[in-house]
Amino acid sequence: MRAGDVGAYAALVRAHTAPALRAALLFGAGADAEDVVQESLVKAYRALPTFRADAPFRPWLLRIVANETRNAVRSRRRRGMTEAAAAEPDLPADPAASAAARARRRELLTAVAALPERYRQVVTCRYLLDLDERETATVLGLPRGTVKSRLSRALRTLRSTLSETAHV
Repeated sequence: MRAGDVGAYAALVRAHTAPALRAALLFGAGADAEDVVQESLVKAYRALPTFRADAPFRPWLLRIVANETRNAVRSRRRRGMTEAAAAEPDLPADPAASAAARARRRELLTAVAALPERYRQVVTCRYLLDLDERETATVLGLPRGTVKSRLSRALRTLRSTLSETAHV
């Protein structure tokens, strides 16, 4: 790939576009998610000479996606636009179960969205993007201990918030 094999890079793009798009949506890119991913892939291609061959590609790319999403969100805020919601997942076929699952997901995403950004980012990486602690640290550019402590605080806050709404 570093030697200019476009086919090798195309294979990486195919393998990582869906997770990158999901990350962009979850980090708040909204309607700009596809543009964010496209820009991230271009930046990743240009930065390939700086990529460590012994490092995993996915966290490196998702860090670029996270940075590009932050830039897009800042730009959108400057323009006075609001964020779009993340896409709905596959839901159960039973209408009642589907409605309940949608309500639970909406409640959870609302609670995650209400977290301070530093907590929202670690929850998004660990649980919504299925990254491990090391990968989360890489994506967010944080020490692993910081990821652990923020995750602990975020989960405590979510438990409290969700238990309060369950009793209302």
